[in-house]
Amino acid sequence: MTPAGNSSAFLEQFTRTRRFSLGAVRQLTISPDGARVLFLRTGGGRDPAGGLWIWEQGGERLMADPRALEKESTTPTEEERLRSERARDQSTGVTGYAADDAAELAAFTLGGALWAVRTAGGEPFRVPVAGPAVDPGPSPDGRFIAYVTGGALHVVRPDGAGETLLAAPEGPEVTYGLTDYVSAEEIGRTRGYWWAPDSGALLVARVDTTAVQRRYLSDPYSPAQPPRVLRYPLAGTANADVSLHLLHLDGRRTEVGWDRAALEYVVDAGWDAHGPLVTVQSRDQRTLRTLAADPAGATRVLAEQHDERWVELLPGAYCRTASGALVAPQESDGTRRLRVGDDVVTPPGLQVLEVLGTEGETVLFRASEEPTERHLWAYSAVTGCIRISDRPGVHSGAVRGGTVVLDSLTPDGQRVTVLREGKRAGEITSLVEEPSLLPRPLFLALGDRQLRTALFLPSWYEPGAPDARPLPVLLDPYSGPGMQLVLRTRSWHACVSQWFADQGYAVLVTDGRGTPGRGPAWEKAIWGDQFTPVLEDQIDALRTAAATRPYLDLSRVGIRGWSFSGSLAVAAVLRHPDIFHAAVAGAPAVDPRLYDTHWKERYLGHPDKHPEHYDRCSLTLDAHLLRRPLLLVHGTADDNVAFAHTLRLSAALLAAGREHTVLPLSGESHMVRDELTAQRQLTAQCAFLDKALRD
Repeated sequence: MTPAGNSSAFLEQFTRTRRFSLGAVRQLTISPDGARVLFLRTGGGRDPAGGLWIWEQGGERLMADPRALEKESTTPTEEERLRSERARDQSTGVTGYAADDAAELAAFTLGGALWAVRTAGGEPFRVPVAGPAVDPGPSPDGRFIAYVTGGALHVVRPDGAGETLLAAPEGPEVTYGLTDYVSAEEIGRTRGYWWAPDSGALLVARVDTTAVQRRYLSDPYSPAQPPRVLRYPLAGTANADVSLHLLHLDGRRTEVGWDRAALEYVVDAGWDAHGPLVTVQSRDQRTLRTLAADPAGATRVLAEQHDERWVELLPGAYCRTASGALVAPQESDGTRRLRVGDDVVTPPGLQVLEVLGTEGETVLFRASEEPTERHLWAYSAVTGCIRISDRPGVHSGAVRGGTVVLDSLTPDGQRVTVLREGKRAGEITSLVEEPSLLPRPLFLALGDRQLRTALFLPSWYEPGAPDARPLPVLLDPYSGPGMQLVLRTRSWHACVSQWFADQGYAVLVTDGRGTPGRGPAWEKAIWGDQFTPVLEDQIDALRTAAATRPYLDLSRVGIRGWSFSGSLAVAAVLRHPDIFHAAVAGAPAVDPRLYDTHWKERYLGHPDKHPEHYDRCSLTLDAHLLRRPLLLVHGTADDNVAFAHTLRLSAALLAAGREHTVLPLSGESHMVRDELTAQRQLTAQCAFLDKALRD
C-alpha cells in the first residue's frame, strides 16, 4: 500500500476550518432561572464570523450577526487583535461578550465599536462611547456598561447617556481596567475589572508597565511598517506593577492594600455577595494568598498555600459559595484535591483540574480519575461528589438555576447537552465540520511510569501482513506544562498526528512528566530541568512500544513539535542523536532567558539565583553537538516565542559548522493564521522528514 491520497484535501479542510475550531459552541452563560443559555458560535465549520446566540425553550436564535453590523465596524482594533492572540482565537466577528446578572443585556465590541443587545428580542444597538472600546461589561443590574478606551475606564448607560470617566491613566504606560501580558498569557487572568453585586462600584486593576522591558517586533517581510512595541518582561527582569482599586460610581476611590512587594502577581479577583476577593502570588510562586477586602481597602487572609517548588494555579478556584465558604485546591496524598471551607471534599486519586463555578452551595468542577479523560463533577454537602458526564472524553460545562450545560468533546466530536434538574432538556448544536481523516489512536500505558501514549498507524497499514514493512517512527508530543495530548477525544492534534501517520509513519504521542492530570509530584518533576526527565519519558515510551511491536523501525526515528515541544525536538537531536535521527522544531524557545518571567521562573527559578538551571535548558550552548538533520520553523512576527530564538540557534549552529534548515513564516505569530502558509508548512515538514528518514 501507499500513503493515503486525500492528503491535500485534509490539509485544506484543516486550515479552512481553523483547526476544526469554527462552528464550535463556546462561552456559555446561563440565566438565573436556568431557562436561557447564551453562547458564541460561528455560522458553520468554515465560517469564521462568530455570532452571539441564545438557546431557550429547546430552540436557538441568533441575536447578533456580525455581518449585519459590519457596514459600521469591521476591522479589529490592535487591542482586540492582541486579546484574540492571547486567547488563541481564530474566529472573527463577535469573539467575546459579557452579560448582566439576569442575562437580559449582552455587550460586545466590533472594530472598537460598542454594541449591546437585549436577549428578550430586538436588534443589536450601538452604544455611543468616548473612543475605541475594549472588554465591555454590563453592570449586574444592567443599568450601566463599563468599557476601556485609551487605557481609561469608562461607564455609560446602554442608551449612551451618563458617560462617566472613572479612571484616567496618569501616563502613557498606565492603564485601568485591562490586564498585562504575563497575566493574560501565563496566569490566565484576562479581566481587568469586576463589578460589585449592587452595581455601585468596581474592583479595578491599574497596570503600570514603566519598568517592563520593551520588545520591538518588526516584520522583515514588510520593512515599511514600523516595529510594534511589546511590554515583555524577560525572566529575571521587572514585571508590570499591578495594583487594585475600589472605584465607586459616585467618584470615591480606595486602593486595596496588601504587601505588593512580596506578592506581586494578581492571580485572580472578583466581587461577590461577601465583598471583594483577591488572590495574589509571590514572585518565586511558592506562596499564594487569597484575601478578602473591606470597603476601606484593608485585607485579611482567607487562605494561604506554600510549596517548595511552586504553587500550581487551579483555574477558576479561589471563589466562594453562597454561604461564604472558600473554594480552593489542596495538595495531599499525591493528589490535587478540592477544599470547600474547612473540608477537603474530593477523594485521593481524583485530580481536580478546574473549578467552573458555584451555584448556592454546589461547586461545579472538572477532574480526572484516568489521565486520558476529564469529567464534569459537582459537589455539595448534601450529595457529596457526583460525576455528571459518563462517556469517555473531555467534558466541561456551566451551572445555574437548576440547569447544567454539559459541553462534551469525545471521539465523535463536540456535543453540548442542556440538563434541567438532571434530565435532558435539549441540545445546542455544534457546527464543527467532520474531519475527512479521522484519527485512529491506539491508547497505551507504557513502562514503569505507565506513560499514557497514543499510537497512530497509517489507515492503510496492517501490522503482520506479508507485505507490511517496518515503519519509520515519528514522535509528535507536546509533553510540556499545562497541556495533555493523549486524551480520548477527537482533537485537532490527533487529526494532524493521523495525517502524518497516513504519510507512512508510526506516530507516537506521549504525555510524560511535567504534563497535567497525574498529580503534583508528576507535574513538578521538571523543576530546574525542563528537558532531561521529559526526554527520558519519550525514550522510555518509544523503546517500550517497540519491544512488542517489531514494525516500529528504531533505526529511523524523527520528532516534531511546536513551542515547548519544538524546543524538546531540538534537545532530542542534540542530546540523543543515537535515538533521534531527525527533528522538526516549530517556534522553539531555545534560550530560557529570552522568555517571560512567570512561565520560566516557575520551572527554573530566578536566573540570578539559579543560573545553572537556565544554562542546562539553553540549547544554543549545545549547538556544536548537532549531527542529525534539523528543520527550524518560526513565524517572523511571533510575540510569544520571539523569532530571535530561532535566529540565535541558527547563528550558533552556523558558528559551529553544523548544517541545518530554517523555514521562516513571514508575518506569522505564534499561531499560524494564514491558511496557505499553515498548509504548506506542514507539507514542508513532511518532505523534510521523508528526506531524512526514507531516502
